[in-house]
Amino acid sequence: MFESDKIMFEIYRDKHYNEKFHVVYYTELNEHNKHIEINRAMAGESYFDGFIRDYKKDEAKQIIEDIVKQLNEGKTVEKADIREKLKNYIP
Repeated sequence: MFESDKIMFEIYRDKHYNEKFHVVYYTELNEHNKHIEINRAMAGESYFDGFIRDYKKDEAKQIIEDIVKQLNEGKTVEKADIREKLKNYIP
């Protein structure tokens, strides 16, 4: 697997504005948004990070979005559960 075949992501919590959880896909950022998105994530509290395969990334992103939604609804999502849900998409 090449470096370009995986996507680096992070789920983080905004500590300053609304304390909501967000996800950023670092390796998909471009020159127009990378500084803003990286600064937001760095100012937040990291919850989970890792890589997903580029192959079937849309399925993996949907799982991640569902996790973020659950966290924002106040549900507890353990890191081990996140790894389990993403196990078929992690390089």
